[in-house]
Amino acid sequence: MTLLLVGILLFFSAHSVRIVADPWRTRQIARIGAMPWKGAYALISLAGLALMIWGYGETRAAAELWSPPVWARHIAVLLTLPAFVLIVAAYLPGSHFRASLGHPMLAGVKLWALAHLLANGRPGDLVLFGTFLLWAIVAFVAARRRDRLAAAPRPEGSFKGDTLALVVGLVAWALFAALGHARLIGVSPLG
Repeated sequence: MTLLLVGILLFFSAHSVRIVADPWRTRQIARIGAMPWKGAYALISLAGLALMIWGYGETRAAAELWSPPVWARHIAVLLTLPAFVLIVAAYLPGSHFRASLGHPMLAGVKLWALAHLLANGRPGDLVLFGTFLLWAIVAFVAARRRDRLAAAPRPEGSFKGDTLALVVGLVAWALFAALGHARLIGVSPLG
């Protein structure tokens, strides 16, 4: 569990600077430049991610705190579909998902984390997915507050952008659910 916790600390420390110390972040970017800042951010995030993956793998042998019912696993599979669509919409311009939510990536992460909390009952699951869920909620609220204070205009959405986000998200979800999850995680969500 130690590696998982260290990974979480590194990953979420990097991802939370804007939430807890945005003026300091802005000063550091002005002082050292955007590219060195992004490089340090990426290195810390990757190190945290690697430790989280390694540490989570070590927790998979732990006994379950509870055994989720079969229906919870089915709900989790369904919740990850819109999560994939929202995460894709964060990177594609011109969708109503982005226009209405402002931060579809964070909304997608919330759904993804909630789905995995429903379907898993080990301590490592609770720590990892619970941390992602809590962070995504706080980050979403902070990002929406920043948007309101900056009076940031929202981009307009289009049917074309929605369709693209839906199709790419659905294909990515289907491929990952059918092939990737079992190969990378060792569990097939589709049975």
